[in-house]
Amino acid sequence: MERRAFLQGAALTAAALASNREAQASAKAPSSPIARRTLGRTGEQLSIIGFGGIVVMNETTTDAKNIVAEAVDRSINYFDVAPSYGNAQERLGPALALYRKNCFLACKTEGRKKDDSRKQLEESLRLLQTDHVDLYQFHALTKMADLDTVLGPGGAMETMETAKKEGKIRFIGFSVHSAETALAAMDRYHFDTILFPLNWVLFTQAGFGPQILKKAQEKKMGILALKSMAKTVWPADQKQIHPEPKCWYQPAAFPDQASLGLRWTLGHPITAAIPPGDERYFRLAMDVAQNFKPLEAPEEQALLAGGHGVEPIFHLGNDV
Repeated sequence: MERRAFLQGAALTAAALASNREAQASAKAPSSPIARRTLGRTGEQLSIIGFGGIVVMNETTTDAKNIVAEAVDRSINYFDVAPSYGNAQERLGPALALYRKNCFLACKTEGRKKDDSRKQLEESLRLLQTDHVDLYQFHALTKMADLDTVLGPGGAMETMETAKKEGKIRFIGFSVHSAETALAAMDRYHFDTILFPLNWVLFTQAGFGPQILKKAQEKKMGILALKSMAKTVWPADQKQIHPEPKCWYQPAAFPDQASLGLRWTLGHPITAAIPPGDERYFRLAMDVAQNFKPLEAPEEQALLAGGHGVEPIFHLGNDV
């Protein structure tokens, strides 16, 4: 799995991250807060931009605390992390501790069976320094075989439902990169949320996304978006070494195309979008969200024209 290989190798690029911190010292809270939207039938109100845990992966404890504090100052209350994001949980836990009671914390498990998912949940709670997570998600529930496993006897859904009764999780969701599996999952279980790629290139070049969005709306689920600022795959000669060490895909051009891409995604009926883990893109996303307005027709035409013929990062029917 290309994305997993990226995450496992990301620790080797820590030194390259320093170049993205020039604006950190001078960053200031905006005069107006970032808007919030309702998370489906949960009734929770989330900032329209989420803080992806990869932002603090491989950062120092001090830098992690600073960027989390900045995000909270700028009205971010939605944080999302996963065990597979290197040391992100270790960094996010202490950094978020002061603000935890006012934040919505989402975590994930790659465990497909009851025992391994329970082990991951307990470890995540320990590292995140909390007694519960607000949303616990099956991570990358992409293959149909995985869906069968988690919903079957002894599957990880048993962990989810037991943990919910124990007060260790509040809502149950999943992230997905396959339209087929997303549709099947929504039909087979009453999930609270879905986290999936909602991106202009995927929509126009792969037909990926509209069918998921439609079904999630019908189910009145909380809809959370990934890859709003993504564009395409890295060229073969840049897959291992490229200028964005926290992006396994090639992001949209900074800042204009990336801003348009995010606005395109936020213009759809979603609750929130999680930008790339790169600090520059995350701060840009907060700037866009603070003054968000949907794309005007000429802007959308220009954005979509820039995606014509571009290789999407996912395809319909692919298990990735």
